[in-house]
Amino acid sequence: MRVCALIVAAGRGTRAGGPRPKQWQILGGRRVIDHTIAAFERHADVSGITVVLHADDMHEAAAFSARGITVVQGGAERSASVQTGLAALPACDAVLIHDAARPCVSAAVIDGVIAALATHAGAAPGLPVSDALWTGAGHLVTGTQDRTGLFAAQTPQGFHRDAIVKAHARFAGVAADDVAVARAAGMTVAITAGDADNIKITTPQDFARAARILETTMDIRTGNGFDVHAFGEGDHVMLCGVKIPHSHGLVGHSDADVGLHTLTDAIYGALAAGDIGTHFPPSDPQWKGAQSHIFLRHAAGMAAAQGFTLTHVDCTLICEFPKVGPHAAAMRAAVAEMIGIDVARVSVKATTSERLGFTGRGEGIACMATATLVKA
Repeated sequence: MRVCALIVAAGRGTRAGGPRPKQWQILGGRRVIDHTIAAFERHADVSGITVVLHADDMHEAAAFSARGITVVQGGAERSASVQTGLAALPACDAVLIHDAARPCVSAAVIDGVIAALATHAGAAPGLPVSDALWTGAGHLVTGTQDRTGLFAAQTPQGFHRDAIVKAHARFAGVAADDVAVARAAGMTVAITAGDADNIKITTPQDFARAARILETTMDIRTGNGFDVHAFGEGDHVMLCGVKIPHSHGLVGHSDADVGLHTLTDAIYGALAAGDIGTHFPPSDPQWKGAQSHIFLRHAAGMAAAQGFTLTHVDCTLICEFPKVGPHAAAMRAAVAEMIGIDVARVSVKATTSERLGFTGRGEGIACMATATLVKA
């Protein structure tokens, strides 16, 4: 059975607060929607992903499309968004419809839904209600409610594709979820094992809870880099991708950008993948005079290929001159563009060695850097 995932991300989620809808807010170094999509990207039984976005968020579509994810614009109501997404699915036999605001969904929950679809037209995870239930009015308890047979609904909710497409086409009105649509069409829906950690972010407090859950499953790596280049002949130095006029140049096999070299080694270090010399040996003449952004982009690409997100880099240049401060903003912007992260997550700063050692004597520039990678 070929299974696809449909991620519904067209809601506005105002109860969660924040400057943007909840699916776009940062959680554990990545956006909520990135955690959600990653759960299905890494699942071996999910062969394709479609994401439904709000019209105001369609500028995000290109980045998803570059990863092979289908993106469509949603409708005014959730059911309309689901119908649009169903129409855009790649070829598949079954579909898992999931809320973008549930970033902590586990492989076990997905497994359970897929397994149940072998014998049922629909399946969805649910948690048996274990707490006592009250009715109330005006902040007063007015009665109790029997919890026997009650379940808290979760997603992904899975269905045979053709059946749920027909069910949505016939449905009129507003449905709480896709199970309601399926049942209105007479489909049987199996209840599979839910997970208390498969929370839906709804309020500001839910972000902290989701972060704690994700911390137990995230692979967080930190790498360090250190490099030194001596001054030689020249009229400028390249530092973090910026050409700075100077009385000397830096000596190196490539363009000798000590900042980019150090950042590159920090990323390779986090991946336990050697250093620049491993991937671009100085004995190879093709790298003579090469621009160092080639090395940094390669390291960032390796991290992305292994499923990591670069969440932060920090670079410290150690020299008496040239003065780095006037160029720091341009350096941060250049590095951010090379590795594809927000400039707010790039730090470039400088210090001197108080005229001690080779940097203090003005013989060269040293650099140290740290890179942080996260895989959800």
